[in-house]
Order: sequence, then structure tokens, then C-alpha cells
Amino acid sequence: MPRRTPRNTLDRLRTPGRFPGFLKTASVCALIAGLLSPITQVATAAEVTAANDYCGGQCSDILPPGENGNATLAQVLLNQAFGTQPDHAEDQLGPYANLAKGYPTLTNATINTFFNDASFGVASDQVASTLSPAGRSDVTIVRDKKTGVPHITGTTRYGTEFGAGYAAAQDRLWLMDVFRHVGRGQLTAFAGGAPSNQGLEQQFWRNAPYTEADLQAQIDNAVATNGTRGQQALADANAYLAGINSYIDASDSGRYFPGEYVLTGHKDSVTNAGTIDHFKITDLVALASVIGALFGSGGGGEVNNAVSLLAAQEKYGVQQGSEVWEAFRERNDPEAALTLHNGQSFPYAAKPASPQGEALPDTGSVTAEPLVYDATGTGGDATASATSATATATALSSARRGMSNALVVSGQSTASGHPIAVFGPQTGYFAPQLLMLQEIQGPGISARGASFAGLSMYVELGRGQDYAWSATTSGQDIIDSYAVELCQDDYHYLYHGTCTAMDVVEQKNAWKPTTADGTAAGSYTMRVYRTKYGPVEYRATAGGKKVAYTTLRSSFMHEADSIIGFQMLNDPDHVKSPQTFQSAVQHINYTFNWFYADSAHTAYYNSGDNPVRASGVDAEFPVWAQAAYEWKNWVPATNTADYTPASAHPNSIDQDYYISWNNKQALNYSTASWGDGSVHRGNLLEDRVKKLVAAGGVTRASLTKAMADAALADLRAEDVLPDLLKVVNSATVTDSTAAAAVTKLQAWLTAGGRRTETAAGSKTYADADAIRILDAWWPLLVKAEFAPGLGTGLYTALTANLPIDETPSAAHGPTGAHAGSSFQYGWWSYVDKDVRAVLGETVQGGLTQKYCGGGTLTGCRDILISSLKEAAGKTAAQVYPGDTLCAAGNQWCADSIVQRTLGGIKHGNISWQNRPTFQQVVEFTSHR
Repeated sequence: MPRRTPRNTLDRLRTPGRFPGFLKTASVCALIAGLLSPITQVATAAEVTAANDYCGGQCSDILPPGENGNATLAQVLLNQAFGTQPDHAEDQLGPYANLAKGYPTLTNATINTFFNDASFGVASDQVASTLSPAGRSDVTIVRDKKTGVPHITGTTRYGTEFGAGYAAAQDRLWLMDVFRHVGRGQLTAFAGGAPSNQGLEQQFWRNAPYTEADLQAQIDNAVATNGTRGQQALADANAYLAGINSYIDASDSGRYFPGEYVLTGHKDSVTNAGTIDHFKITDLVALASVIGALFGSGGGGEVNNAVSLLAAQEKYGVQQGSEVWEAFRERNDPEAALTLHNGQSFPYAAKPASPQGEALPDTGSVTAEPLVYDATGTGGDATASATSATATATALSSARRGMSNALVVSGQSTASGHPIAVFGPQTGYFAPQLLMLQEIQGPGISARGASFAGLSMYVELGRGQDYAWSATTSGQDIIDSYAVELCQDDYHYLYHGTCTAMDVVEQKNAWKPTTADGTAAGSYTMRVYRTKYGPVEYRATAGGKKVAYTTLRSSFMHEADSIIGFQMLNDPDHVKSPQTFQSAVQHINYTFNWFYADSAHTAYYNSGDNPVRASGVDAEFPVWAQAAYEWKNWVPATNTADYTPASAHPNSIDQDYYISWNNKQALNYSTASWGDGSVHRGNLLEDRVKKLVAAGGVTRASLTKAMADAALADLRAEDVLPDLLKVVNSATVTDSTAAAAVTKLQAWLTAGGRRTETAAGSKTYADADAIRILDAWWPLLVKAEFAPGLGTGLYTALTANLPIDETPSAAHGPTGAHAGSSFQYGWWSYVDKDVRAVLGETVQGGLTQKYCGGGTLTGCRDILISSLKEAAGKTAAQVYPGDTLCAAGNQWCADSIVQRTLGGIKHGNISWQNRPTFQQVVEFTSHR
């Protein structure tokens, strides 16, 4: 039976993908005929000239599938019936996809075959339209012919931001509306009660259960604590909202609003009855809470860590069990790939010599806190229950989306003498895309790049006049778990010795079938119990006492604060150097690695509000909710505390090169998620960039080629398979099935170990058999290697901390399938260290014992050959069982990238690349 395509955090959104059978071709044509008559927006061509652009035509970017993320009902129906695409809905998808086979012959002259020209302005012969939104005289929105990207130019600050809001609504109104409802925990009531929608709203609302007053308090605090910039941010946000709402009114009266509003029952296609609610300022905070939770919120997982530690201690005893656990945790592995590779040390969240205040649960007592109550209909059936369990596990895991990469080389190693950067965020693949491209030019703002839809009052990742910047997720721990001792009943707890009632926050949702989502009627109430130490996530006993485990996040109630840093990044009067760039991103409390390049310098800074923990507190485990173990100078009412100073965050200026693929930042700087060991996907960049820098003469093309080559590499094949084959080939392989498999794997390694098509568009992998064998072998060999020594209980507990694999086709792990991003989470480092130890090679930071085959070369070889033979015998249909997109056995399709529909427009899948979604290639030639 074909498996359903797994859904990741955002993939769970149910949107118009299938329509009822009555929407046949004839009906569609009739509907379209009636829908093509409404008035469309009128815009005239005009010339916009670039100003203050110091990139010399050497800045490029790309963001698939396309800039246009809005579609009228007629356009949605045409797409569903005939596959036709609205203008600029997918014109960046082809160039993006083509790099996978086109990169070997890439030159500087051909970069923009695969990327957009990201110069400021639009050449006069490339202007498609010019619009003065709402008839305003202080702002114009120019769109270019090639991609339809909005170039917003204002003569007043208000007009500039009004234009940014108007352009955002033009390109992403439906998506913005969806995500404001996700952030408020109201998605099912808005878009339908499909299990995927239930899971999505539950996952996010569990982490950020805000009331309207909470959202407004965040705004008030951000304004009050940031002086003139805070006041400017508020004014900018209000102007931006005015632009959004102006477009809502215009599109409503003109009847060119997104067709999804009709399909979900919010508008009537005949009478135009119904409303599209205006956006308000608290909606922006709700949106920000979603983005922050997805990409910039490292930590959590302390209770899961405690469970696996207890399993290790149960098997080995307290002392040895703790040592085994630490070896697998790899919190400061000496063989880990580092972004700051010159020996810089930035101690954070290290293991204390004498841990204090630990509140480990009693074995077997932990249960997750329920979120859903009073469920009816499809809100309480078996499918809904399974969905809730998955959402809970995802929300509470420390294995959060890492994603994004960066390659930055200083001028001393480039052909031109100017720094070069190839960088961008991996935010998944969606239709419409979560990000949108724009250029904004106005008083105090001068930038082009990508912004999250609905938060695009500033460019968040992009370029300024003479500098560019980007980010990757860093994942350092800013979330701690506290054990609050219960008193009176299950809903009171001791706070500084006083029995205190938990606060209750609720969100009631109900839904009924619509054209877009035929899920039967249902309802439920989401209920979160909040303490001063954060929301309750688990209940257990600890030392025989009844406790609730809470999660306290330093950015909780502070998602709005980061607006100041983004405002600074867009301000040409603020960012003039690496130092001023670093001062800007210091105002961003999301956990990100930030990279910078101008014509002479490069820089790096790790952002986030890292709390100063009490002496002796181990950030890996829950601690007692007592004053002695609280963050230093923590104020519960505002959730503020002392944070580590900027100098204590990993930072650097003009290192010879930087790489990041969510790997470890620097020596002694621990991240919350597991897997920072000897083999990490960061090695794929490190090895290639280091080689380029050693040779010198790096160009934009050569650095882009390094990125593109790493994007096709199978990490296991490149960095682990050679040692596995050393063990297997330590004696002659006599089994014919295993020998044939070894031959195929070795040939694939010789060819480069890439997952790449035989030719562009062939939809068939070169070395397909070898890839199939490794995909089948990896989970078998990991279990055969480690489960006997660890025992079932500990092995299972550790796999809950770190999944064993994350191939492009993987249906498990935090990114799901068809998501592009791969090889972040897995046991490749454990296999690497263990096998090297068995081979007698030097291993730094090794495991406490040899596991493979009981630690002998012969025993290890036996289990590898046995598991390899089993893997080789698996058919393609068994390895790639098929889903709603792909037939069983279709290897290429199983790996392929899908633009997940978040609206009514669908796109075809493309060949796999492990690559940023939005990407820049930049080399500035001069400076102000």
C-alpha cells in the first residue's frame, strides 16, 4: 500500500489541492468565463534608474518558484484544470532547477542564466509596469519584465512602507492571511479542519500560546525600550499595514483578490459577499512568532535528554552510563566542523563540573501535557489523535529545522581581491514561497532581497548599497526546562514557596466542509497551562514528588524585539562596515548565524538572547523551579534576564573563509540539537571551500560551483562509506550478492558519490543501484552496529534524540520528504567514529566503547556484509514505497523537490538539490 507523503511542519497545511469531482473541465471553463470580467489593476510602464549601487552588476539572487504568489479564482481553476500558470508564478523555478546539471560549466558570464540580476533599479527597457498604490504621489511600485519583482521607491518614509505593504499583499495576501491564523492558533477555523491543519496550529500554539493582550504587550515593549528606532519601527509597521489593507479593499472591490478566499468559503464568487479581514499590528507579531519558532528558536529537548540519560544509567550504572550518554551527545566534539576555525573559543552551555539543581524524572513517569480538550467530530477521531501526538513530539524536540548555508571567502583568496559570498536560507519549498523578493528605496531604507511574507516592511536577507548579508539557523540553547512542584492539585505550583495557580489560555476552533477542504465538521479547544516558568509541556514525578515540566524560552513574549535589528540592516546610514553590521544583528534575538560581505571585508556574528544561567546549571537537563536555579536577574513579569554579552557570542571579522550549514559555530559553544560530530553536512562545504582557498583565485563561479557540487553530494557516501568499505574489503568478499553491491558502491564513490541525473531532465539517477543500496543499507547497518551493544531501550531512546538518517527521500526526521534539505540529522558521526576505532585509526572524541561487531574487525565485517546483503536484496519499490506524488520504486521522484501548495497553484517537482531556497551570489566592486 503506498504511503502518504510525509508532512513537515509547514507541509501539514491543507490548502486547495484537490477539488470535488463536479469541477470538471466544462464547469471550469464556464466558471472562468464568468470570472475573467472583473476589473484588473492598471499599471503603466515607466523607467526607474538605479542609485547608489556599488555591486557593479555582480550581485545575483534567485527565489523559486516565482514572485507572484496570488491567483484569482479564475487563475486557480485554470491551473487545476490545465496546468497554466499565472504570470511570474514559476519563472524562477526552471533556472533554479537547471543549476543541478548546469554548474560544471558555470562561468561568471553565465551565472545569471541560473540567477536573477540583483542590481538596484530596473533598466528602462525592462520595466513591465509602474503603479502608484492608492493614487499616492510619494511611492511607486515598478515591476520588471523578467521576474515581476516589486521595486518600491518612496519619497517619504510613510509612502515607502505603504508601498511595501501594498506590494506584499499583491504577491502574498492569501499566504499572509494563512500564517496570521497559524500564529493565533486559528487555522482550522479559517482554512478547514484537515488533520494537517490541526497538527500545524497545535504545534505552533503549544510553543507560543499568546492572547491578544500578550501580542500587544510585545509591541508596546519593543517601542518603549528602543527609543527613536522603536518609534520609527511602529510608524513603519502602521504604514505597512495601511498598504496591505489598501490592497485588500482595492482587490475586494475590483474582485481580483486571491481565489482561495472563495474556495474556503470566505467570499462568494457570484455576489462578492463576505469579507477579507484587515490586518492589524498584532497580526505581525503572530506572524513573527511562527517564523521565530520555525527557524530561530534553539533549545528544548531537556526532558527527552533526561529520558535517554536514565536509560543509559539503567544499562551501565550512573557513572558509566553518564559517560556513554556524553559520548553520544557530542556537545563539544573535537572533530566537528567549525564556522570559526582559527581556534577561537566561546564557552556557552558547557557541562558543569558539579551540576546543581537537576530535576530528573522518575523512570517511566513522564507523560506529555495534553493540548486538545472537548473535541467533537473530526477534531476527536483516531486520525486527529495521531495528528496531535505527532505535533506534540515535533514541538518538544530539540531537533529543529537547521537549514540554510553560507560560503564566504575573503578578498585575499579571490581573483579580484574583493570578497565573494554565496549564501541563503533553506526555508523549504512552497507555493507560494514563504519568502518574497523586493527592492525598497526610500528615506533611511535602501535594500534588495527576501523577506517573509507579511513581515516585509524591511528586507530581511539581501543586499544594501555596498554590502550583503544572510543567515543560517544556529540552534544554541535559549530554552530551558523547569520542574515546578505541584501543590493543592494538578493546576497549582510552588513559586518561591507560595502555592500559585497556573494561568489558563484557551483557543476554541470549529470547522465545517468547504470546497477547498472537505473534512467533516468538528471542533476542539486548545488549552495551555502557563506558569511563570513558561507553558507546561510534561507531567511526571521527580524524587516521588508530582511535578510539571515547563519550557522557558528567552524570546518568549519578545518576538517583536528583533524588528530593530532588521531596520538597522536596511539603513545605509547605519551599516557602513563589518562592525556596524555586527551591531545591527546584535539586536536580533532569534538564534541565527549572520554573514556579511562588502568590497573589502567579511564578517560573522551569532545572534540570540543567550540567558546567563545560574552557576552549576546544566542546560541539557531540567532543573528545579527554585530561585537558586533561575536565570540571572530574571524578571518573570517581562521574561527578561541577563544575557551573555556580544563579545561572548561567536563573532569574527575577515577570517580567510567562513562556511555554515548549521554546523557547530566555534570551540566550546554548544548547540541544543544533537549531531555536531565528526561527520556533518558542514564538512561538504568545508572541504570544498578550503580547497578553493588553498588554490587561490576564487571567483563567483567557482564558489557557486562548490555550493552546487555539495548540494548533490550524499554525505554518507562521501564521508562514511569509504571506511565502511575498508572494513568490508579487509578480506575477500565471497558472497556474490554482497560482492556485486560493493562493486557498485565503489564505482559510485569513484564517480563522486553524487545523487544526480544521467542527463538534465532524464529523471533517472546515474549509479541508481548504488544509491538504492546505500539508502537501504544505512538503517540496517546502524541498527546492526549499535542495537546489540546499547540494548533496545537505550538505542530507542537515543534515536528519539537524533534520527538515524535523513536522506532526500526520507519519510522521517524533522524535514520530511520532498523538502530538499537533507543530511542534517543522522548517526553518520557515530558510525564514522566507531568504524574508524575498529580499524585502529586515531579517533578524537570517540565513543566509550567499540560497538560494531562487538568491537572486532572480523565481527564488524560480518555484520556489515550481512546487512549489506539484506539491503542489496531490497527492490526499489521496497526502498522507495511511493506516496501521493510518486509511484513505488521511482527513485528520482522519491528524492525530488515539491513546491508544497499553500494556495491553489500547483507546480511540477524538480530534481533534488540540497541547497538554499533563496540564494545570493555577491561580489561588491567598490564601497561608499
